[in-house]
Amino acid sequence: MISTIYSTYLDSSGVCTDTRNIKEGSLFIALKGESFNGNDFILASLNAGASHAFADENREEFRGNSRITIVINGLETLQELAKYHRSKFKIPVIGLTGSNGKTTSKELLNAALSQSYNTYATKGNLNNHIGVPLSLLEVNNEHEIAIIEMGANHQKEISFLCSLAAPDFGYITNIGLAHLEGFGGEEGVYIGKKELFDFLRNNDGKVFVNTDDQKVEKASEGLNYISYGQSHNALYQGEYAIENGLLNVSWWRDIDPFKRLIKTQLSGAYNFSNVMSAVALARYFGVPDQKIKVGLENYIPENNRSQIEHTPLNNTVIVDCYNANPSSMLAAIENISNESFNNPFVILGDMLELGESSIEKHKEILQILIDKKIQGYFVGNEFLKIKDTMKHGRFFENTSDVAEYLMKNKLENSSILLKGSRKMKLEQLLELL
Repeated sequence: MISTIYSTYLDSSGVCTDTRNIKEGSLFIALKGESFNGNDFILASLNAGASHAFADENREEFRGNSRITIVINGLETLQELAKYHRSKFKIPVIGLTGSNGKTTSKELLNAALSQSYNTYATKGNLNNHIGVPLSLLEVNNEHEIAIIEMGANHQKEISFLCSLAAPDFGYITNIGLAHLEGFGGEEGVYIGKKELFDFLRNNDGKVFVNTDDQKVEKASEGLNYISYGQSHNALYQGEYAIENGLLNVSWWRDIDPFKRLIKTQLSGAYNFSNVMSAVALARYFGVPDQKIKVGLENYIPENNRSQIEHTPLNNTVIVDCYNANPSSMLAAIENISNESFNNPFVILGDMLELGESSIEKHKEILQILIDKKIQGYFVGNEFLKIKDTMKHGRFFENTSDVAEYLMKNKLENSSILLKGSRKMKLEQLLELL
């Protein structure tokens, strides 16, 4: 069955699961979720230009239509199709995961490798059980290297995604405190992220190791790896400085102490390891130093990930509100407290999916701000729960309440960190800053 579907895929212009993104000649595969049923859009997809559609409900209106194929399960069909396609191409596939920085790291790696190769990299953060198959199905004969980002919020998810993507190379950006609720605590996060290295260990793959993260180093035990970081034991070593709020990285090899300087357009020392991973992998694949420099220096962050915005109110705003967990929040606070930022101020939203440790972790963040004497506004129910026990700054129930307050009470001449979990939508405040 899958070989027949694959033949249809090869004759198409690609796979789509959302009728809003249909291209002429696409394959449409119906998926189901809590609030949608892709089978409702089968006929609409054909009318919009899809060449063929796969439904997993045998409805009356589908019968007799040669452009509709009934399958048992749309999601499983998508995944099996991607797995079959992956088995057909022989180019290097790099898999990456981690608690923080996955998408930025992936974009930096793509920026460096694309200086010498025709690369494919996961678009946006399509890194889950739907996004990874869709990404794999976009790899074509013109690509020379594929970079596949893998995300997870519970154990066994990375293992499953590896079974689809079958990476030849891999690295873990870091192992921190993300999705504690789904993973079952800190040890569960370690086990879940380690699954990438486990796959590569069992399939003779090669790994790249961030020596600045002890948990990543531990996960790589017994593997033949290439290392990067600040450690004198790393193959690719580096150091960083923050200049005018932006990250500069100098790097060298253990056998070649000549320092190469990369002046990035990134904010935050926490991006040092993301830059170094791109350097290590690009050098492994033979990209010249100067091309790596050009690629990384020209990369501009977007999509609310460590963006720096200068506003009419003379504020420097670090827009880092795509996601938040205790590890990334701490790193962002350390960054805004750097002496290169004047009058630091924070607007922080709830860190979600922390389970039973939520109150404790939110208290820890507030205590750090108290210790550093940084004032701020705190948004969401999790922060509200500790309002009376941690009297520091102003607390708001939601982003709309903060917006209303900012309209009447302008923040000016400050360096402002805007960070919270995606559902908080803190980026809506940027126009008021």
